[in-house]
Order: sequence, then structure tokens, then C-alpha cells
Amino acid sequence: MEEALWRAETRFDPVFMDQVFSSDFLEFGRSGRRYERAEMLFEADPNAEIKALLPLPDYSVELVAPDVALATYTSEVRTGDKIEIGRRSSLWVKDSGRWQLRFHQGTPC
Repeated sequence: MEEALWRAETRFDPVFMDQVFSSDFLEFGRSGRRYERAEMLFEADPNAEIKALLPLPDYSVELVAPDVALATYTSEVRTGDKIEIGRRSSLWVKDSGRWQLRFHQGTPC
């Protein structure tokens, strides 16, 4: 599920992402900016590209409660000739048998 956020074919699929983000989703981005759920749902874009290193480096997931998982990893994204590296954490909550993203934070390296 976490890698789906870094693949253009799923990240720019509004129906898929509507199911991924919980109703009370919140993000503190790599820039330090706060994002609400509505800001993270993008229009479908067949030409969109995300040049992220996959599989996600240093990926780890840990159950912190029976229906709560903490995913951590390093992101490497290429924009032109620049590579942006960040440390990431995501809190996933299982609701009605489906995992949803509740919180995400990115920190620049």
C-alpha cells in the first residue's frame, strides 16, 4: 500500500486514493507544510510521472496495536537532475477489514 503512493498509476487514481486515505487523514510534508485529505486527492492524469526509487529503501513496518501499523522508510525522488531524499513515516489503521492511511510525515535529509 505504501508503494502505491509512489506509483503514478495509483497515486493519480482518485477512486483508489479515496479508499486509501482515511476520512481524518493528515500529513506533515517534507517541506514542513501541513496537508489535509482533500489536498491529497488528485485528478486522474495518465501523463503523470513520479520518479521515486522503488522498492522503497529501508522499508520497515511494525504493528503498534492489532489494527495499527507504522511504516518507515527513506524516499528518493528525482526531479530533473536533483534527487530529494527524505525519511518518511506513515500510520496505517485497519477499519472494516481495510487498511487506510491516517497520518504521514516526511523529513528532509
